[in-house]
Amino acid sequence: MGLLEDWHQVAYNERADRTALQRLWSDYFAHEKKIYAELLKNPDEEVKGTVKELAEKYGITIQYMTGFLDGIQESLVTPNEIESNLTEDSVVSLKFDKEKLYKNMVAAGANWLYELPEWDAIYDADTRRRLYLEQKRSGTIVKPKKIYPNDPCPCG
Repeated sequence: MGLLEDWHQVAYNERADRTALQRLWSDYFAHEKKIYAELLKNPDEEVKGTVKELAEKYGITIQYMTGFLDGIQESLVTPNEIESNLTEDSVVSLKFDKEKLYKNMVAAGANWLYELPEWDAIYDADTRRRLYLEQKRSGTIVKPKKIYPNDPCPCG
């Protein structure tokens, strides 16, 4: 079984103790925030290495690094092959698309990530607001006005 499956079993285990699971997620989110803060300092630099090397670089467990890779996957310029047997020695890249990353953070409701001060150096307040609203609108369903039987014909 690969690292990704192990992460999913631990992080999304419905039979696990709720307090232990909350502790796991709050600890993970704290580490995730530090990694993103580090990555956003040099957003155009490609960070590359094995899962083990990156875990050591950011001072986290391999399990947390796997969770991080799972979370950032959709925001990467070139997605990593994490679905098919990810191991400690798999080489991965953390080169992300800034706009996609910001929108995915908004979509996930991760305000502790999309409100990081490091974003100030990347996007101004107006651009961040525009990206935020674009993402929020993309999930909003707008239904056309319903025409009822006794309403006048809209065609004239």
